Amino acid sequence: MTAKADVLDYLLTRRSVGQAFLKEPGPSAEELRQILTIGTRVPDHGKLAPWRLVIIEGDDRIRAGEKLAEIAKRNNSNLDEAGLEIERRQFLPAPLTIGVLSAPKPSPKIPHFEQLISAGNVAFNLEHAAFALGYAAQWVTRWFSYDTEAAAMLGAKEGERFVGFIMIGTPSTIIEDRLRPALEEVVSRWQG
Repeated sequence: MTAKADVLDYLLTRRSVGQAFLKEPGPSAEELRQILTIGTRVPDHGKLAPWRLVIIEGDDRIRAGEKLAEIAKRNNSNLDEAGLEIERRQFLPAPLTIGVLSAPKPSPKIPHFEQLISAGNVAFNLEHAAFALGYAAQWVTRWFSYDTEAAAMLGAKEGERFVGFIMIGTPSTIIEDRLRPALEEVVSRWQG
């Protein structure tokens, strides 16, 4: 198979793998650097780099989960122990999570919306890079992307927001493809 055919096959079959099926090992330090380099090679009108990345790995996954459980309990006093355990495991078992922040820059020419889209491209490119290196990934948002206190605890600064968290690891199963929309339902031709 040619390199072009390999890329086309990958693009036609790429499938997210849920975090429950992402196990050790995760990327090495050199592979992580490659993933980050590829992840940030995205359209970026004005060369603003309107995004930042936060890496959560190792024991930090457990500490972040504990802090999320504390915030969740403050937000919902009825949260039981089972609910708290779900919060504690938000970044497990995936060995690596990369939080992608939209970090818009002031610009008279580039609207925040374009900058937000650039951050979304970073998230998807991180997934592509992980798959290219033989790992699997899942892009999630979850409540802590939108909760101001939780987002700040996870690294968001004033004016920033998470566009998602890319969970990366070695896949422990093969995920079947899901039904995709028929092109006829989502594609139209402009007629002036």
